[in-house]
Amino acid sequence: MGKSKARAAAMQLIFEQLFGGDGQPDTLVDLIEYQPEEQYRRYIDDVVKGTAAHAAELDAEIASCLRGWTLERISKVDHAILRLAVYEYRYTHLQAPVVISEAVILAETYSTQESARFINGVLGTITRKKADK
Repeated sequence: MGKSKARAAAMQLIFEQLFGGDGQPDTLVDLIEYQPEEQYRRYIDDVVKGTAAHAAELDAEIASCLRGWTLERISKVDHAILRLAVYEYRYTHLQAPVVISEAVILAETYSTQESARFINGVLGTITRKKADK
């Protein structure tokens, strides 16, 4: 079990939170039958709690980069992927190209090719805005 599988599990828990669930790591067993190793369990726990704690600011950053869209109009899967990616970009050691690549892979797996391009564009805008500061 690797980091990509842990990231997918975290995204699914964030997705659950968007629907009002608690998105707790115990849900993993019911949600995707995934029993992560301790290091990945910590990663999942940290990311899920972090995205919940910073949800308003993450969403504001995402919303500021949407062109012709609102958060309410994008799919919950895409929203969860974006929230996770922006959190990882802002609050972990991961570099922008890695965050974007992993988010695009999640979109290709759990959403659509169109969503993958959309997410790539939104995250590119976010990283460029930060680089301009």
